[in-house]
Amino acid sequence: MPINIPKNLPVGEHLRKEKIFVMEEERARTQEIRPLNIIILNLMPEKEKAELQLLRLLGNTPLQVNITFLNTATYTSKNISKSHLDAFYTTFDEIKHKRYDGMIITGAPVEKMAFEEVNYWKEMQAIMDWSETNVTSTLHICWGAQAALYHHFGIGKFELPHKCSGVYSHVVTDCTYDLVRGFSDIFVAPHSRYTSVSIEEVRAHQDLKLLSYSDEAGVFIVASRDSKNIMITGHLEYDAHTLAEEYERDSEKGLNPDVPAYYFPNDDPTKKPVNTWRAHTHLLFSNWLNYYVYQATPYEWE
Repeated sequence: MPINIPKNLPVGEHLRKEKIFVMEEERARTQEIRPLNIIILNLMPEKEKAELQLLRLLGNTPLQVNITFLNTATYTSKNISKSHLDAFYTTFDEIKHKRYDGMIITGAPVEKMAFEEVNYWKEMQAIMDWSETNVTSTLHICWGAQAALYHHFGIGKFELPHKCSGVYSHVVTDCTYDLVRGFSDIFVAPHSRYTSVSIEEVRAHQDLKLLSYSDEAGVFIVASRDSKNIMITGHLEYDAHTLAEEYERDSEKGLNPDVPAYYFPNDDPTKKPVNTWRAHTHLLFSNWLNYYVYQATPYEWE
């Protein structure tokens, strides 16, 4: 949250140069507070796990947040009961007349397919187009990030020789950027995907800012220059045990998966992994909610 200071306080300029978030009294008096309305398009197969992971992060700020869960109408998940979807989810047709302060689009287990082959792709396109005028800022995760880069910015994905799975080291390209404010110069984060995007294409795109990448895992955090779209190619929201569960699932299916990199102690899958990315996860979600949603959204949508 910002610190409120008197107008023209001399040290204010020094604070701004250091990228300390300050707000002068005049602006503070005119800024009313209301709950933020966040909509989550949950495309994950295990929806309740994704719900818990995301709500845990959205609930760890001083802001009051109202949540709406969105499900695709053109495809019904096989891993969740219809009663759960009926009770807690809505469809795009039911909310497209509304406006939201923020939106989250999750990953989905369809990344090996061409975007146009995904049976709900046209619905996804309609939702992403709608978000440009009806949502202040949208946070896209994993496949959701690749979908946004493709739909909004024309950057496609390519299949990797082996699944990118593990907890990789990343660097921050611009530590003064609001989204990564407070990040360490080097930090770790989980990835779990079969595809990637070109770091050269992201860097060359005039409407995008590459904020973080990994020498091994590639592009990680990308922001549009207008802050409308934030793309996270990994899974900062994952719990400590999530990659282990995926590894066990793929092993049971006979897929002969590689052991997730830099994840299990001593690379031993029999040992319990620890969460080494939790602090940066909370920081990223807090920064997004504060700087890209709360500080940017109108008090009343017209």
